[in-house]
Amino acid sequence: MKSWWQTGSREPAQTPQAAEPAGKTADAQALVRSLAQPVSSLGRDAAEVRGALEDTQKVVVAQREAMQALGHELQLVQQAQQGIALATAESIEAVAQARLALQNIGAEVGGIVQTLRQVSDAASEITRIALQTRLVAFNASVEAKRAGEAGRGFGVVADAVKDLAAQVEQSSKSIMGTVGALDARIDTFSRELSSEGRQAHEQSSIHAAFGTVHADVLRIAQAADQSQQTTAALAERAAELGGEVALALRHLESAFACSDRFLRLSEDLIERIASSGVRVDDALYIEGAQQAAQEIGQLLETAVKQGRISLQDLFDEHYQPVPGSNPQQHLARFCELADQLFPQVQERQLKLSDKVVYCIAVDRNGYVSTHNRQYCQPQRPGDVVWNTAHSRYRRIFNDRTGLASARNERPFLLQTYRRDMGGGRFVLLKEASAPIWVQGRHWGGLRLAFSF
Repeated sequence: MKSWWQTGSREPAQTPQAAEPAGKTADAQALVRSLAQPVSSLGRDAAEVRGALEDTQKVVVAQREAMQALGHELQLVQQAQQGIALATAESIEAVAQARLALQNIGAEVGGIVQTLRQVSDAASEITRIALQTRLVAFNASVEAKRAGEAGRGFGVVADAVKDLAAQVEQSSKSIMGTVGALDARIDTFSRELSSEGRQAHEQSSIHAAFGTVHADVLRIAQAADQSQQTTAALAERAAELGGEVALALRHLESAFACSDRFLRLSEDLIERIASSGVRVDDALYIEGAQQAAQEIGQLLETAVKQGRISLQDLFDEHYQPVPGSNPQQHLARFCELADQLFPQVQERQLKLSDKVVYCIAVDRNGYVSTHNRQYCQPQRPGDVVWNTAHSRYRRIFNDRTGLASARNERPFLLQTYRRDMGGGRFVLLKEASAPIWVQGRHWGGLRLAFSF
């Protein structure tokens, strides 16, 4: 079996000529070893820079979303203010119409007062006529008595007329009293409705109330106008800030591109050193990843040959979401087989070094059916932070690092990245990965992560 560096994806360093002094080869190897540590540190710094950019991007994206939400709310406020302005204008018009209506009512009431006075005059005339009728009846009664027996019948009529006149006089006086009281009340009401010829301090209570309403509506209109101007200025400033946030995002994208190139360069240097034939510190983990990948591949091939699973089910990519899981978990048709086969390899590789953090087999899409036992804890409902750190199985890790490891077909791949542990906590790790092959088909990769 060839050594790990002899299966590298790049051409190995040229074999030194036989006549070349052994000292030069030793010096070259020493030089490569001396470069390994700085290059590893370079990769760590590059990963930290990228992680810082990711954190900044999240903040800027959140600010952009907040600015968009603010802009939407300001639009709603402006629409509401326009509604207030329209309503206050209509209120001012309504108050003016009401005051005009009051003036018209006052004029009508004045006409009623005039008519009532005519009624009072007519009642007074009736009273005067009734009084005269009583006098005439009284005189007729006296004359009837003087006439004796001949004037008896006439006397009876005269007495009846006198009584009737007394009743008419009493009714007329009652009408005059009622009309007088009504006239006083209506006259007072008419003066309340009328505002003509009065000073501001002499305004009636009705007109004073309408004046107060009018003044209040004007103040509301002025406040709404001022608020609308302020909101418009705020919306303009929010739009400017939104543009600045968008510009910051574009700059961040450029910085991301630079950091990615920086990170890829550092990873490429690490791989070249590891492939040079000089045994460096990362060799242990590269060999461990390659060995574990080969074992997983053999276990899966054997399972297929024994009929424990079909190739179609083994390469199943129709992941079924687990209801209620957060972060989202999925099921695939090979999960049960993975639970049976993977732990025997994955758990053993954890003992490779005390720096090893995890060892997992993933399919080509970064799907982890079975994680290490310590990360295969059942999820706790509602506890996303705990689930993120302890329930890492049945999940798809298709981030930059995860997808690169899953789809890498070279003999090995070295990467540096920040692992999200939930709750804003990250761990900086290095990862060696190797492809997993099943009957000549690329199934996925073996990811072995270790700390610096």
